[in-house]
Amino acid sequence: MNFLFIPFLFLIWRTFDFLIIFFSQKVIPYFGFFSYKDDLPGFNLPNWLSSLANFDGIHYIKIAKIGYSQYEQAFFPLYPILIKFLTPLFSNNQLLTGIIISNISFCLGLWVFAKYLEIDHWKLKIWPLIFLMAFPTSFFFGAVYTEGLFFLLVTSTLYFLKKNNYFLVIIFAFLTSLTRLVGVFLIIPIFFHFFNKNKKFNIYHLISIISPFVGLFTYCFYLFKTTGDPFFFFSAQPAFGASRSTHLISFLQVYWRYFKIFITAHWNFQYFVSIIEFVFFSFVLFILILDLFKNLGIKNLKLNKNFKLKIENYDLLGLNFFSLVNLILPTLTGTFLSIPRFSLMSLSFFIYLSQIKNVFVKYFILGIFLILHILLLGYFTQGYFIS
Repeated sequence: MNFLFIPFLFLIWRTFDFLIIFFSQKVIPYFGFFSYKDDLPGFNLPNWLSSLANFDGIHYIKIAKIGYSQYEQAFFPLYPILIKFLTPLFSNNQLLTGIIISNISFCLGLWVFAKYLEIDHWKLKIWPLIFLMAFPTSFFFGAVYTEGLFFLLVTSTLYFLKKNNYFLVIIFAFLTSLTRLVGVFLIIPIFFHFFNKNKKFNIYHLISIISPFVGLFTYCFYLFKTTGDPFFFFSAQPAFGASRSTHLISFLQVYWRYFKIFITAHWNFQYFVSIIEFVFFSFVLFILILDLFKNLGIKNLKLNKNFKLKIENYDLLGLNFFSLVNLILPTLTGTFLSIPRFSLMSLSFFIYLSQIKNVFVKYFILGIFLILHILLLGYFTQGYFIS
């Protein structure tokens, strides 16, 4: 692949999303039921830009401006820190700074992800990028959310791991777990990478494995010093009214909860959002399980006494386990809420879809993604919670 093609792909994606936002404002009534929505006009940006800070976005901006308020510790610190220190470069406008950080990060992340796929001589390396950019919630990569930055940090960790540059692995893995909790689980692909190496451990290997924990520990130490609770990022979750529990609940129990919702709840906008959450989780989980079987060398479920696993690529297996944890971890709070957005970082999902041999199936999935992308982005920017 000509890597100059990546910025071209990014510009197509960015233009497509801006057109969706522009026309959505003409056909979808504004709802805007989220905290601090009245602060957005104060940044003096057109609606098609400021709408990218709806819901969580305005919290990241407030943290960058004045620091953490009560319960905002649920949002990890690296993204708002970057907004705070880079804001003077962009007219002291935190909202504009957040958008620029997210979009530059995502464009660079696409380039790094393509380089990562190229290492294994991936024949269809353009398709994982296409599926990722067309995914119904990929617009969060360019919003005032952590998705763009987190994507860059995760792909950089994976890429430099494959290149055996452990110094950069340590840096990026550390920063990743300062951006989102699931970043700590980069220990999984890092461990699988070293598991397949036939050489002795050195200090870089050891630090690489523990570096995601160091990032999380750093934030936990800060929370302990400021709130007395090192896990306040978790304790604060119910305060946002997201029906999350601080007691761990299996995703099988969450399935049962959603079945009851479908049977008893009234048909309204949130009812259909619940359907989307349920379908997204089920579909992504199904694909990741298929990918797991493929990476383990399991072609069918008929195991006999001579059965042996045939693992050809430990790096892809480690990425699969990370993708599964990324998908399942949020459901342990008792809901599929935001799963359509969290699914973005289950990168094995997009790699597996790119390997589908049936062209009709591949384009059918792509078409469904694009239709849902238009709908979800339109409603999100008009102030409807969709993920």
